[in-house]
Amino acid sequence: MKYKKILLPIDGSENSKRAAVHAIDMADVSKGDITLLFIVEPYIPKYSVLPIATLPSPDDDYFEEVRNEGVKIIKDFKKDLEENQCKGKCENIHFKTLIKEGKAYIEILRTIDEEKFDIVVMGASGRHSTLDRITLGSVTERVIREVNVPVLVIP
Repeated sequence: MKYKKILLPIDGSENSKRAAVHAIDMADVSKGDITLLFIVEPYIPKYSVLPIATLPSPDDDYFEEVRNEGVKIIKDFKKDLEENQCKGKCENIHFKTLIKEGKAYIEILRTIDEEKFDIVVMGASGRHSTLDRITLGSVTERVIREVNVPVLVIP
């Protein structure tokens, strides 16, 4: 089967980079396109010592800083793909980049439905918690469980 529209959710982690190599190979064979997706996930502490009302709430500056980090991650990631990962295979691959805000797995699923992707290629876990590194990442696990297209998970 040829996959023309490949979604590659990234977070700048090594697992994302390994997943990119496979996405590039798939796109090269099928003459497909790759969409890099970065999710800006609002930080809300899970456990708080102080009452929640005493914690500072994230403001526009915080979200702008996180968005800028996402833009930098995608720019650096794309540059690394072109310089190190492509190895001559990227000439005919069109790369598209998206930055969305929200819960990562929800935005990945929403993007799959909206853009009608043929396949998702993603790392087994990202740059989140230590537990994610030991087990299948929580975002990856949720996507696999709820998606309606094939998912290639790269360890």
